[in-house]
This record gives sequence, structure tokens and C-alpha cells, in this order.
Amino acid sequence: MCKGLSLFLLLISCTVHAEPWPGEQWPIGATITDTGALESYAFPPRDDTTRIGIRTDALLIIRDGQIIYERYAGPTNAQTPHLTWSISKSLMATVLGVAYGEGLFKLEDPAAKYYPPLAKHPDIKLADLLHWASGIDWQEDYEYAPLKSSVVAMLYTRGHRDMAAFTAEQDSYAAPGQAFRYSSGDSNLLAAALKNIVGPQRYPDYPWTALFEPLGIHHAVWETDATGTFVASSYAYLTARDLARVGLLMARDGRWDAQQLLPKDWLGFNLKPFAGYQAHQDEAVPGGQWWLNRAVDGAASPWPDAPSDTFAALGHWGQALYVIPSEKLVIVRYGDDRDGSYRHNELLKRVLKAVWP
Repeated sequence: MCKGLSLFLLLISCTVHAEPWPGEQWPIGATITDTGALESYAFPPRDDTTRIGIRTDALLIIRDGQIIYERYAGPTNAQTPHLTWSISKSLMATVLGVAYGEGLFKLEDPAAKYYPPLAKHPDIKLADLLHWASGIDWQEDYEYAPLKSSVVAMLYTRGHRDMAAFTAEQDSYAAPGQAFRYSSGDSNLLAAALKNIVGPQRYPDYPWTALFEPLGIHHAVWETDATGTFVASSYAYLTARDLARVGLLMARDGRWDAQQLLPKDWLGFNLKPFAGYQAHQDEAVPGGQWWLNRAVDGAASPWPDAPSDTFAALGHWGQALYVIPSEKLVIVRYGDDRDGSYRHNELLKRVLKAVWP
């Protein structure tokens, strides 16, 4: 009788303390009640005529695997696969992590082994591409210098049919692995390498079979260029709830329920600051195609009001997936910010205050 009672109590304890995981739908937790300061920043009156100011399309907050806040604006709703822009880079890194777990490549492998057009740059390793440290000369400018922009040429003009080949044709400015220079071209070289890493038969479905389907993501869209290579730099579309699943995977050390989908050493690489980065080169510290809230070179952390373990996938015009493991938080913010007024730290500060008043 005592043994039966002990087993019963153990089962109750395990049930009570089990981690919530989303099935087809996300569990709903205790919602935030005091949202005034958060919403006054994230959702000010929206100007769709001039597109001036902060223009949030979606804000979703997950705590311990449960939705505690969700709001949409503009044309976006919970069923809208939103353009993620450069969050796509972190998504490709996550897809590559599954292939890494299959033992299909090593970080120190020459990138040209999997993408032969990189023969012009034989010393570039896959790890260098993941660090945006290929040494390939690249100008990541959009509105400010479009005529000199490598990324505009790659996405929209002479490079758009074969984006990886366009990148591989560029000259070098530094030795691979030595210097950070943010490059959408590096990310698209990773997408081209993946084609030979997993094989051309698996490649067209691989992001879905490797990542999206195991996470319960059923409506993702990922555009390719004319060669059938995923545009890893820019063109993945997910709903806010689906992107949050990727965040929860990362927050829980690459584990999805009982499955270790990403090897822990892969996450260790993703979340380790690149040694060649110098303070203030970008808005946060680069890891392996993720952005880190870490202090380097004596500089303050990029988001001083957020915990140091905060990391993010970030995209043009205010797209963001923030992960704060120590607070069990995943935050998705989609936007249409055109004037640069949005600040990551300000949103994170207000989210944390709303969650833990």
C-alpha cells in the first residue's frame, strides 16, 4: 500500500513539474496584466502613410513554454507567415545544426568541399561562414548606399539568379576567420553548401523534415533563387507562433520534448562570441549566425537591461526573435520599422518589467 502511494505521489509530482510543450496549439499561461508601458512603446499610433516611427506587426511572449502575451497590428494576424528577413540566417544555422548532428560535416571542413565554386577562396571553412568571417569583400548596405551595395545586387539585380555564385565571385579583403564583416552572401554560401551536405534529393525538403516538422511548424515558406538554393539571408516566412517554436528549441538547449534535435556542442558554437569581433562593429555580438548580449573588449553589453545570456535572431525593419534562457522567455517581435527608431534594449526592458513587475 505504501509503495503504491509513493508511486502515485511520484507520478503526480512528475506531472506537475513537467515542462509545457506546444502541440498543435500553444498552451496559454497566466497572462500579463499590466501592459501599459510595454504597449505604449511597441504599439504607438500607427502611421501607414509615412511609415514613420515604431510599427510593430506582432508581439508574442512565451514564458516557460506558454503564451502569456500576444498582440497583432497592421495586416498581420496569428495565421500570417511574416517575412523574417535576416532571421532567416539563424534559421539556416539551426537547419545546419540538425545536419551536423547527423554527422554530415565538421565545422572545420573547407566550404569549397561542399560548394566547389568557392575554389577561388579555398581556405574558407564552414565555421568562418557561420561567423560572417569569410574574408570575402562585401557591402551590406540597403537604403543608404544601394548603388554600392553587394546585398542589393545579390538579391535584386545581377546576382539574384544564383546568389551563392555571385558571392563566391567577389574578391577577398581579409584572411578567412580573422575579421568580422556582416554578410548576407556568407549566409547564402551556407545554403548552397547544405545542398551537397545533405544531397540534392533531400535538400528541397530538408528544412521541413529536419526542423519545421519535428517542431510542429506546418506553414513555413522559404523562397529559393533560380538554382533552387534557399535564400538563407532573407526569405523565410513564419507565423509568430511558429518562430517561437524555434526560440523554445534554442532556449531548451536544442531539445524538443524527448528529442535532442540539436547537439549541445552545436549550440555551444552558436552562442560563443566570435573571437575576431571588435566592440561596436554591429548592434550585437555575433556568434554562429545568432546575436549575443555579451560584453567584449571592455564595452558594455549591447542590451544592458537584459540578462547577459540573452541572444537573438534579428532581421531588417525590426524583425526579432529574443531568447532569454535564465528567465524562460522567448519573445517574437515582427515589425515594419523604416526609420531606425526601434530599440531592442527598450523593448526587452519593458517586457521584463511587465513579466516580473
